[in-house]
Amino acid sequence: MADKRDYYEVLGVQKGATDDEIKKAYRKLAKKYHPDLNPDDKSAEARFKEANEAYAVLSDSEKKARYDQFGHAGTDESYGAGGGYNPFGGGAGFDVDLGDIFGSFFGGGAARQTRSGPMRGRNLHESVTITFEEAAMGVEKTINISRYEKCDTCAGSGAKKGTQPKTCPTCHGSGQVRSVQRTILGSFASVTTCTVCGGEGSVIDDPCTDCGGNGLVRKQRKITVKIPAGIDNGQTITLRGEGDHGKKGGPAGDVLLLVNVKKHAIFRRNGYDVYMELPISYVEAALGAEIDVPTLYGEVKLKVPEGTQSATSFRIKGKGINRLGGGGQGDQYVKAIVEVPKHLNDKQRELLKSFGETLGIRSFSERKSFFEKVKDNFGR
Repeated sequence: MADKRDYYEVLGVQKGATDDEIKKAYRKLAKKYHPDLNPDDKSAEARFKEANEAYAVLSDSEKKARYDQFGHAGTDESYGAGGGYNPFGGGAGFDVDLGDIFGSFFGGGAARQTRSGPMRGRNLHESVTITFEEAAMGVEKTINISRYEKCDTCAGSGAKKGTQPKTCPTCHGSGQVRSVQRTILGSFASVTTCTVCGGEGSVIDDPCTDCGGNGLVRKQRKITVKIPAGIDNGQTITLRGEGDHGKKGGPAGDVLLLVNVKKHAIFRRNGYDVYMELPISYVEAALGAEIDVPTLYGEVKLKVPEGTQSATSFRIKGKGINRLGGGGQGDQYVKAIVEVPKHLNDKQRELLKSFGETLGIRSFSERKSFFEKVKDNFGR
């Protein structure tokens, strides 16, 4: 590992380069160092292998993510065996479709990777909707998925029971056909997917009647999912190995479960904290009161002090959202909204008027100060 160059350095691009930049850089190097263009040049051969290996990792989003995090230790060693991974198939050789490198000059496209070996199953995308409380506390949900599984009748071979697939007589099991193109620049080897077996490397004369020779059948499954406490709207849970089954012994794909959280009638979330507005009466704000406040964990008593102003916020510690992975909860913040009474009767109106007269203008110091500022600034 220690003697390997950084893959970004190999391709001559910066970390964070786009897929197009990576592909363009690889094509340039492949064109320059391809063994067919540099016969008996061991140095060019080594550079071509190195570029192939780098491109195989950086062109694959999952491998690239592991490489960015762990370096060479995060890549699959088997890809480098036998002289470097060839992203177009063909094992350790140099059978690359130069139509992909030179573009439309030869009128050819990129040869696809052979499908003759084990193939990983597809990832599936599903979603689940949960309540605000379930997101805060965690919950188990059962989801229905439709996935491809190995056919029990043929054990995944695709061939009718009692028979077996045979090696493709055209590609001899490789899934690819090599040909030589002669151009004004010389002769170039190219690789294309075998049209007889479709890249599988084998052909089935008598296909299984249940799966039609595919080796996989679609089935409906119920999966129980543990949704962790603290998950937020729009986050995704990866269910490893619950996707489509692989072919020819390949691993199953994953299920990527998108979590949708319903809005709450009272609470709203910011990080792991919960916010709400609490209506209180004019009398409670003026005289103070002890009020029952709803939380995710049941009602608690909140002491509202005498003279509380509207929009005053109170903190209730530890009554917020559970933190993902543990580590306690956030807090709950309660904003007091003072409700001014409407539709007073005559007696209430007189009492309130008398109450105001007893206070006197000096009690409203903030309002007095406000109007003094208005007068000073606007000359009124």
